[in-house]
Amino acid sequence: MWKLKRRTPNRSISGDFTNILILLAFATFMSLPLVYAINNAFKPLEELFQFPPKFFVRNPTLDNIRDLFTLMNASWVPFTRYIFNTFFITIVGSGFHLIVASLAAYALAKHKFPGQKIFFNMVIMALMFSPHVTAIPNYLIISRLGWIDTYWALIVPAIAAPLGLFLMKQFMEQIPVSLLESARLDGANEFTIFMKIAMPLVKPAWLTLLIFSFQALWNMNGGTFIYDEALKTLPSALQQIVATGFARAGAASAIALFMMIVPLTFFIISQSRVIETMSTSGIKD
Repeated sequence: MWKLKRRTPNRSISGDFTNILILLAFATFMSLPLVYAINNAFKPLEELFQFPPKFFVRNPTLDNIRDLFTLMNASWVPFTRYIFNTFFITIVGSGFHLIVASLAAYALAKHKFPGQKIFFNMVIMALMFSPHVTAIPNYLIISRLGWIDTYWALIVPAIAAPLGLFLMKQFMEQIPVSLLESARLDGANEFTIFMKIAMPLVKPAWLTLLIFSFQALWNMNGGTFIYDEALKTLPSALQQIVATGFARAGAASAIALFMMIVPLTFFIISQSRVIETMSTSGIKD
């Protein structure tokens, strides 16, 4: 009779060192766009249009940032208005999307009601449609509601995004039913169970949802629905600066860096929770 022997994992120092080198190589490669954007923000115009282009800045300058502030002061709409519009739409849209998606996911994952499977299948089907396919129906609906040239034209569609509901529902299903039943026996109502038990247990999921929603809304132009200059977002102002010609390329590079730093900072703050979400997304109790 053959006896099976359990083999203990043998991790060598050279193997760990090789893995670290491979990870560092991938990390360096993935950080190149960020490094390039930072260098572009401090390049003078002659280096921005140099051919072949240089990856790193040779003569760093702050002229691009000065040009940006000059454009901000010369605009008939204060540039801070664009920043406020972007922050308002991003924060309100992400917050309400989290609330609606979490409540709906809790109901779908932990309660039985007629049409539950049909509703969830509709959510899965909605994930298959590209935003370009639904652009015309969205415009017709928002126009009929009278939301053109309002913040709601960008906020409400973001609240109803199906990805957040799908993500939260998959994580809500991992919560043990016995834990919720124990809370009900102790006299807790459904809202208390949702806020004090369910949401803390799926914190990695809703932090990931906030990052996705924040990223999408922060980079949203809104040119289809917003025509009033006082309501336009920062990406829209960036496009207007780029459209003025090559002379504004330096200021456009400075704004591009600002547009990248804000969501990147938000991601760095919560990256540990995002990694935890990815590592446990396929695990069931």
